[in-house]
Amino acid sequence: MKSFNEKVEHLSDTQGREALLGMLRGIEREALRIDENGHLAQDEHPQGLGSALTNSRITTDYSEALLEFITPVSKSIDDLLEGLTQTHAYSVRNLNGQKLWPVSMPCFVGDVSTIPVARYGTSNTGKMKTLYRKGLTHRYGALMQIIAGVHFNFSVSNDLWQRLYDDKIANGNGAACCSKSITFDDFVSESYFGMIRNYRRLVWVLPYLFGSSPALCSSFIKDQDVDFEFEKTGKGTLYLPYATSLRMSDLGYTNKEQDTLNISYNSLPEYLEGVGAAIKMPSKKFAQIGVNVDGEFRQLNSNILQIENEFYAPIRAKRVTKKGEKPSQALARAGVEYIEVRALDVNPFSPVGIDATQVRFLDLFLLYCLLSPSEDTDDVGEAEIAANLKAVVLEGRKPGLMLQRNGQAIGLKTWMHELFAQLSTLAVLLDGDDSHAYQTALSTWKEAIDDPDKTLSGRVMNEVVVKGTDHSVWVKQLAEDYHEFLTHYPLSEATEKSYIDEAKASLVEQQHIEEQPQDTFSEFLKQYFKDVVPEGTFEAK
Repeated sequence: MKSFNEKVEHLSDTQGREALLGMLRGIEREALRIDENGHLAQDEHPQGLGSALTNSRITTDYSEALLEFITPVSKSIDDLLEGLTQTHAYSVRNLNGQKLWPVSMPCFVGDVSTIPVARYGTSNTGKMKTLYRKGLTHRYGALMQIIAGVHFNFSVSNDLWQRLYDDKIANGNGAACCSKSITFDDFVSESYFGMIRNYRRLVWVLPYLFGSSPALCSSFIKDQDVDFEFEKTGKGTLYLPYATSLRMSDLGYTNKEQDTLNISYNSLPEYLEGVGAAIKMPSKKFAQIGVNVDGEFRQLNSNILQIENEFYAPIRAKRVTKKGEKPSQALARAGVEYIEVRALDVNPFSPVGIDATQVRFLDLFLLYCLLSPSEDTDDVGEAEIAANLKAVVLEGRKPGLMLQRNGQAIGLKTWMHELFAQLSTLAVLLDGDDSHAYQTALSTWKEAIDDPDKTLSGRVMNEVVVKGTDHSVWVKQLAEDYHEFLTHYPLSEATEKSYIDEAKASLVEQQHIEEQPQDTFSEFLKQYFKDVVPEGTFEAK
């Protein structure tokens, strides 16, 4: 098995560099709509944004108030971020004076029971999407579901895959992944899972650098039983002194019911087997909620996972699905097409929640995870991954913080300096002779290793603790500043027309879907979950 440096050397010619630069990326950014008081918007999804069910660029996540902006797949970082900015700019012009909350953790939401669950119309598909979200409410509470994040979709070029595949075949050493019998498609999937395993071992790097939720409004945890020993500013801001991402802590996107699933990332077949078992695994806790009670649906089913999307993970293997196809069916049909990074807080220092230096770092980080040897993980390794992530999420900026690597203690700073030295080799190769963009981005974030104040969480702490600005006041001012910026962001007549046309077309498409003959909703669910949930679950009781 070749080392990372050997693989980089193999790709260091002109064709290899071009193959590496053929990366494709997409971004999904979530943002809450807020009213003039900074409170969660209560109204319906704005008409000017089109249908949340069918608009490809502007939709909703859990709540009517939680917008999600989706970029097309792009090879160019500049085009990617320009497209994301244009989507924001068009959207704020159609919010009727409302603004976007520019951080991950929500602030004052009033009565939690009034958080509006996203609605997708009267079609069975739309009803299912809404019911899934109602199920999340019953299972985990609405507050957790309105935490916002950024998802980064990433794939490498076919030219790179072909280069790596040919090298494996030519230099196979008898291992299963290197044998001449492995197909190209299987090689790609196995390599993506190798990337995923390495990513999970190093995922703590992302909240250390990019975590931006070390503090929150005290109203967020009112009436909640929390174990954290928060410190408090005089103005109602709660924080943990060395935290990086409370969004990724037990306070945020976690699901203890899923802790027993033990889904393996050692291969695509093992992963699919684990996900398949999880979807069919009953939950005593969720069964107490009921599924169809007095003729009203409360959740899609009472299994540990209602659907595959409920599996919370900081990274996912993905393939674009065909109509009516489930995510695991798409993976089983044709293997992994791309991966989705889900460990990113919203960057409050960017009007669109992420910036170009982050994207370039993610490129380097993910390529490193792909090109480095990746052993299978076992229970001991999984425990180490979880412990390292928890340590960095809660105490990442703590001086002298120690982590575990292969059972041995290692300082966070030492580990990161070693990683950045490897990433530097890639940055030089990708930049070539006429650019320094990757090296500059890497240098920018390298400063945060020895100076935690330069991490995003350190910068947030400087605003709300060192300067003593109330978290809600600071974020509300950011929201106003970004609203002003985006409102005046130049949109060409053609660009604005394309958004208007898509919004109108999406509304027509939703109407068309709803006008088609449909089974009863119970029958629709029965067919969707065929062989997954017990017979009779969907009948009214």
